[in-house]
Amino acid sequence: MIVRGRPSFRDVIFAVRGSILRRIVRPLLFMLVVSGVAVLLAQAHPLYFAGLAAMPFTLIGLSLSIFMSFRNTACYDRWWEGRKLWGQLIIASRSFSRQVATVEPSRRDPLLRGLCGFAAGLAARLRGSDEYAAIARHVGDGPWAGAPNPTDAVLAAVGRGCRELAGAGPTDAIHYSLLETQLNEMAHVQGGCERIKSTPLPFSYSLLLHRTAYAFCLLLPFALAPSLGWWTPLPTVLVCYAFFGLDALGDELSDPFGTEPNDLPLDAMVRTIERDLLHAMGRDLPPPLEARDYVLL
Repeated sequence: MIVRGRPSFRDVIFAVRGSILRRIVRPLLFMLVVSGVAVLLAQAHPLYFAGLAAMPFTLIGLSLSIFMSFRNTACYDRWWEGRKLWGQLIIASRSFSRQVATVEPSRRDPLLRGLCGFAAGLAARLRGSDEYAAIARHVGDGPWAGAPNPTDAVLAAVGRGCRELAGAGPTDAIHYSLLETQLNEMAHVQGGCERIKSTPLPFSYSLLLHRTAYAFCLLLPFALAPSLGWWTPLPTVLVCYAFFGLDALGDELSDPFGTEPNDLPLDAMVRTIERDLLHAMGRDLPPPLEARDYVLL
């Protein structure tokens, strides 16, 4: 996730890190070349361009921008829902640690370490990294090693530990119900994140937008060249920067759990949960993750 303040005038002109420019620089350079070719053709064969006008492109561009805004809204909704789910996970883990604060450490600490493994495993599962290694870093080997969903297996192990607490007497039925409520909340978070991860935006929807945007941008300089001459590349590149940038930004936001600059900082949120739970256990705390080059992972 990009961690920067309000952009200054200098940032607007020169900032590259944290912008979408790096992903679209090649299409922009290509459109710059196309604009130059359009101007040369318009000067060499002016009669071929006599029937072209910019007005139809104004109407098409307006329709395309509305269509693109709908797609980006859908992509941002996925990003924001993912952030809300991880916020619920942080709240549920803190509530769980508070509710087991009076349990003796020998019974409490394995449960809290299990939640650390759950958070780390969920982040690894969503990012397609080594889920087993992320869990084992906190809880070692266990029955989750051979499970099809090891992150859920860790949460189930924590649930069994809570039932053992209720059976052994440290907690009563009401206390156990409160603990089970927090575990259900965590299971809901995992299910919601897996739903976002496994359900991409419809391919035909994105393909239609990509084709329309590229066709519009490729034809635009040929409509502007007869009237603007060598000024044609300037408005063409500006329009392409807006359309290609919004398109690339939507692609990043549609998968909020990746490692692109605008994706959610899962590593930082996992570290937040770890610090909270380790503090509840009275252990040494790892340092919070900081942004590097304005990017927090």
